Order: sequence, then structure tokens, then C-alpha cells
Amino acid sequence: MREIDEAQLRAIASSANGHEAVFFYTPLCGTCKIAERMLDIIEATSASIPMYKLNINYSPAMREAWKIASVPCLVLLKDGQPIRKEYAMQSVDYLYGMMKGLN
Repeated sequence: MREIDEAQLRAIASSANGHEAVFFYTPLCGTCKIAERMLDIIEATSASIPMYKLNINYSPAMREAWKIASVPCLVLLKDGQPIRKEYAMQSVDYLYGMMKGLN
């Protein structure tokens, strides 16, 4: 998962075609670390869509615009627009099915 900043996210969202996923996290969040490991496993599969991660502490404008309530938060995008926010990273299988359904 590639780490991006808010400016890069804006560029990705404005030029996106298809599906992407953005993982909002904070460095000191233990649940975020577990969720990131699950997403790393999914990213290693061939069914993965492009995934990015963004420290929510450095993204106040996107946090407000997309109404991110807490972390971890996985935002699924279609053509640069949020279509789903997932806060409960239930399992690798659950997240894999969610991502595979987008392809």
C-alpha cells in the first residue's frame, strides 16, 4: 500500500477511472495496524484494486469533505468519488470479498 498525502489524494481522485481504496489511519492506533496487515494480505492477491494509505492527522480537508468519523477507515472510490466507507475491518475474508466485488 502506497503512502500518500492529501495533495496526492486530490490528484488521484480528480483523475481516477475505475476503483481505488484509501485507508485512513493514525500511527499510534493499534486497530489501524491490524487493519493495515489485513489489507497488505489482500493487496498481495491478484484481485486487489489500487490501494493507498493516508495519515488522517495530515488530511483535515479530506477528512471533513468525506466525513471520516474515526480510524481505521477504508474508503472505496469509484471514479474518484467515495462509494463506501468501512470502519469495521472484520476479517481478511470479509475485506477480500468486498474488494473483489468491485472488480
